[in-house]
Amino acid sequence: MATSSDSSVSFEETDTRHDEMHSTIEEWIDDLVDRVDDAQASEEFQEWLDIQSRYHDYSHRNTLLIKLQYPEATKVAGYNTWRNDFDRHVQEGEQAIWIRAPIITKRCPECENSPSYHEKIGCEYNETSPDEWSKGLVGFKPAPVFDVSQTEGEPLPELETAAMGDADDLVPALKGAADELGVKVRIVDANDWNHGDAKGVCKYRSLHDLQPVVEARARSNLADLAVTLIHEYAHALLHFDIENEPERAKREVEAEAVAYIVGRYFGLDTSGSAFYLAAWQGDDSEVIQERLGRISSTAQEIIGSLEK
Repeated sequence: MATSSDSSVSFEETDTRHDEMHSTIEEWIDDLVDRVDDAQASEEFQEWLDIQSRYHDYSHRNTLLIKLQYPEATKVAGYNTWRNDFDRHVQEGEQAIWIRAPIITKRCPECENSPSYHEKIGCEYNETSPDEWSKGLVGFKPAPVFDVSQTEGEPLPELETAAMGDADDLVPALKGAADELGVKVRIVDANDWNHGDAKGVCKYRSLHDLQPVVEARARSNLADLAVTLIHEYAHALLHFDIENEPERAKREVEAEAVAYIVGRYFGLDTSGSAFYLAAWQGDDSEVIQERLGRISSTAQEIIGSLEK
């Protein structure tokens, strides 16, 4: 694999690939846990956010795998997808980037395993035959993908989301997506703004109506306004029902991370964002894993609503 990073990992051994992929993710998160008060850890976190912004519909585990194997990746797809959908071909000698692909097959309604594994573990469910079972997720398997830089052929078409890079379009789109996200939104004139230096706030509509209300101070810099709206939408989705103040402070990092991902996805300059992971000090690996998952899924939800 051609990469400028000497520390990138690869999963070449077929027999151990699945376990190595899992342990590598766990090691990265454990290392982040150990170094949350270190500036380099914040840089590592921001690098992952960059990858997540390029692959917003990938799970946090898969974007971590891409980051660890090929940090410079910009667009990945499987061998046949490059060939059939884009008329491009993987260059000879290129090494695959391995991600986790879902295994969808018929599964037991009781143990939720495939017919073969259902039988192997001795599940006693027998009300319906496997032929009548519905399909569902039973696990994951390693799947090879390749970055566009590893291919050659026809130029890629312009991404449909490119037009959304202009904040002139993005701000109205964010206002239009509020209902679907379950949020009320108001753009408040600067002369009527009563929240001090804050650019935006997220609050309850009233004591009797607990729907989140996002207010943002109007300004001429629409890109900045868009990022503020995304940040406050993330607050509404991430922790509006969280009463614990220390946890709310920790989720501030999550909201900022979501705004970074979504903003970058739509072509906004979010380079001024700063991530101080020291707020997560004391969290164990499982909690950090949950935070990464929330960041990934919340960014997906906002992007999905905007693209409708």
